Amino acid sequence: MTLLASRDEADQAAPPARGRPAGPRWARPSLAALLVATAVLYLWNLGESGWANAFYSAAAQAGSLSWKALFFGSSDAANAITVDKTPAALWVMSLSARLFGVNAWSVLVPQALMGVGSVALLYAAVRRTSGPAAGLLAGAVLALTPAAALMFRFNNPDALLVLLLVAGAYCVVRALENASPRWLALAGVAVGFGFLAKMLQAFLVLPAFALAYLIAAPASLGKRLLHLSAALGATLVSAGWYLAVVALWPAADRPYIGGSQENSLWELVFGYNGFGRITGNEVGSVGGGGNGGWGGTGWDRLFGSEMAGGIAWLLPAAVIALGAGLWFTRRAPRTDRGRAALIVWGGWFLVTAVVFSYMGGIIHAYYMIALGPAIAGLVGIAGPQLWRARGNPAAAGTLSTGIALTALTAYLLLSRQSDWLPGLAIAILVAGLLCASLVFFASRLPDAARRLVAVGALVTVLAGTSAYTVATAATPHSGALPSAGPDTGRGMGPGGGGIVLGGQGGRGGGLLGTSLPGEDLVALLQKDSEKYTWAAATVGSNNAAGYQLGSGNPVMAVGGFNGTDPAPTLEQFQEYVRNGQIHYFLGEGMMMRGETGSDAAERIADWVGQTYTPTTVDGVTVFDLSR
Repeated sequence: MTLLASRDEADQAAPPARGRPAGPRWARPSLAALLVATAVLYLWNLGESGWANAFYSAAAQAGSLSWKALFFGSSDAANAITVDKTPAALWVMSLSARLFGVNAWSVLVPQALMGVGSVALLYAAVRRTSGPAAGLLAGAVLALTPAAALMFRFNNPDALLVLLLVAGAYCVVRALENASPRWLALAGVAVGFGFLAKMLQAFLVLPAFALAYLIAAPASLGKRLLHLSAALGATLVSAGWYLAVVALWPAADRPYIGGSQENSLWELVFGYNGFGRITGNEVGSVGGGGNGGWGGTGWDRLFGSEMAGGIAWLLPAAVIALGAGLWFTRRAPRTDRGRAALIVWGGWFLVTAVVFSYMGGIIHAYYMIALGPAIAGLVGIAGPQLWRARGNPAAAGTLSTGIALTALTAYLLLSRQSDWLPGLAIAILVAGLLCASLVFFASRLPDAARRLVAVGALVTVLAGTSAYTVATAATPHSGALPSAGPDTGRGMGPGGGGIVLGGQGGRGGGLLGTSLPGEDLVALLQKDSEKYTWAAATVGSNNAAGYQLGSGNPVMAVGGFNGTDPAPTLEQFQEYVRNGQIHYFLGEGMMMRGETGSDAAERIADWVGQTYTPTTVDGVTVFDLSR
């Protein structure tokens, strides 16, 4: 027996060989309460965020009107160009919009439900190795992670990615129980479809999953390697079928692949959204770049600025939990499932944290949601088991240190915003240090006092992250760069942008924001729109998204998200105009120009400005291309 008890010892009953393990009577009602509370947190007042990320909302609208747009993830129903991601998340949103109409709720509710599903799956995975108390704590920590509340109330692909990765971890845990190749293959399928949500980021968990199975599966080494090979095949098939279909589809009969310079999904996966994120060499990007251009890199990056508010609250506790868990289980048998679980969640945590800390390309604060399940799993596993082993000075000291560091972290994070909930930071610090001291001597206290200390420590540990999460959920977020916390306005973040009503001086919403057109411009775009393939064209996907959502008609996003994709070329655009396929051109030109990528959008805007007479409608510069 190791110092950290296994799930079987914690439940004081050996589980059946197959099926869900038995548990105490309070487990199911407690889980139900956790899931209901999570649903309320993620669904309450959800519509206040409106279209949230209009870039994806416009694509969901397009998918609700065109099956081809749904399949490829096109920005518009006429299939000019796709979003710069693989489209799995858009499939869900587009189907929801087809069923319930195109509105903020039909776009955002699927992500909220994914959040509830992620909490449930995390509970199930942790419970199987460490007991229901650990599962409940892990689920609560994930639900109360600010980055999770942000993304599960938003419509970026990160919500689906996290759901699928947690599902993959659950399948790995099931596979470890009896060396099941079927469950391991299902884990590969889940990660493969996670790739279709956010490409190579999904694969960051694979080293942890493979290492846990290779070390701990109760089978011979040969069988373990064979099972892992089959699971890798399942991953590649579930991820690669879509790449193959797009590659084989005639380019002239599909939309341009947004984010690429060669109309190639392979280039998007391995370039702009792949290794370019690591090196900073992202052709077509209009900001950041290598050498820390997206913020300084290093081990302390996750404790800096907006990233910290979304995820750092329990980072020290997770590190302590992983180190202590591996130390206390060092003499356990090879197949010990408690240690295997630590490898699953700890490997996920370490690989993802290192990549996020040192990547030189585009990174945003909301990416931190990918660390949420791993941190929650580690804290959920270690917390209850260290408490059970509190009679051992090493366990008591480890738990006490974790509580104290968590309180100190909350104090430092909250002190950055002294005008929000003044007094909370110092209250958490004082309570945390007091609870840490009492926990160290808890084994000597009466039962009633011990229970009071346990509750106080739990409340103190979760107080900071809970307050920040509730504030995040209470704040409407929109634009391309949402951030967790109470003071981010409408979630715009540094250099971000939100949804703005009406035009903005002829320049639309800009690179990262969206401008919803006024009534006169909407009427203009809708007039005779059935005669044209695109009611209008404009530079940049966010500009196009606002006009498209406002009018309900396809709007061509010239140059894609950044305005730096060669789609369409000037010659192609001129042909569209000659054929009477585009009615209006909106705006005066580029919002931003990067050092790399195509200048086709700029050339198109210049040609339009030199050839057609501008008018102004609702503050937006309009060129009538039919004249």
